[in-house]
Amino acid sequence: MPTLAEAARAISARSIGRSSTAMLGPRRPLPSLRDRAEQIAAPLPPLLVAAERIAATVAQGVHGRRRVGPGETFWQFRQYETGDAAARIDWRKSATSQRLYVRETEWAAAQSVWLWRDLSASMAYSSARYIPGGDWPTKRERAELILLALASLLVRGGERLSLLGSGIAPMSGRVALTRLARLIERPTRGADTPAAGLPAPEPLPRAAQLVLIGDFLSDLDAVNHAVAGFAAAGGKGHLLHIVDPAEAELPFDGRVRFEDVEGRGDLVISRVENIRGAYGQRFRQHRDGLQAIARAAGWTFGTHRTDRPPHLALLALHAALAADRRR
Repeated sequence: MPTLAEAARAISARSIGRSSTAMLGPRRPLPSLRDRAEQIAAPLPPLLVAAERIAATVAQGVHGRRRVGPGETFWQFRQYETGDAAARIDWRKSATSQRLYVRETEWAAAQSVWLWRDLSASMAYSSARYIPGGDWPTKRERAELILLALASLLVRGGERLSLLGSGIAPMSGRVALTRLARLIERPTRGADTPAAGLPAPEPLPRAAQLVLIGDFLSDLDAVNHAVAGFAAAGGKGHLLHIVDPAEAELPFDGRVRFEDVEGRGDLVISRVENIRGAYGQRFRQHRDGLQAIARAAGWTFGTHRTDRPPHLALLALHAALAADRRR
């Protein structure tokens, strides 16, 4: 019985014989990010253009990442408690009831957010060319789009951010977003190797937040070691599991060869449909294991399929970051 690592890591499948429907001819070329950037005449890196369009959509439906603290922006009223300064009492609000109320303002201090995306070879997979009507990007393309769109939202909120492993201190403002886009689009040494599938340990500020985006096809013990290391140092984090629809459903039939670019050899299965149920169970076990690792560290976990709109994942990440700030 093939394991999850053998089947889910496969980055391409082709038909062998007439019994398979996996191979459907060459994939229709998709417009490049640069083409989309030129269409809207934006003097920005193409990935940044796409990311900011996603962020702008999400920004219309979310509120600021709020937390009580020093600041000038009013947030809410709450009942007076022993120890509250009399100057904080809002007498107009208190006059409307039998209780005293104080004004609370929004927390204005910025924090550092460290972003990371999986660079392993399995992230280069997209099943769109093998499935009728398939029109979705590779896992890496989607991960980088979501990461940069999240960065755009964070910059709008005045946060400081950096790319984990870049060696660059967190920055804020437009310069941070532009720098991040250039780092993402720059070729990275050590990419496309199994070691690139998890972030390397590095010292971070105790109050740092991390957002890790990838397919996390590494062994669960390795994932747990990486997450637990950051959590032990005081970091709060969020795991976003990127999944291709074929990895979630294994929709192929007949005799299929799965090619593995990470050097473990090809895998030929005579009747894929016969192992679909067992594969699905193993896939869900792995996903549940990732969720358990995040929960044990006090982190949040989410899954995003590349055939779904990216703003759905962005909304979930923004909500998770906002929840952490309220703790």
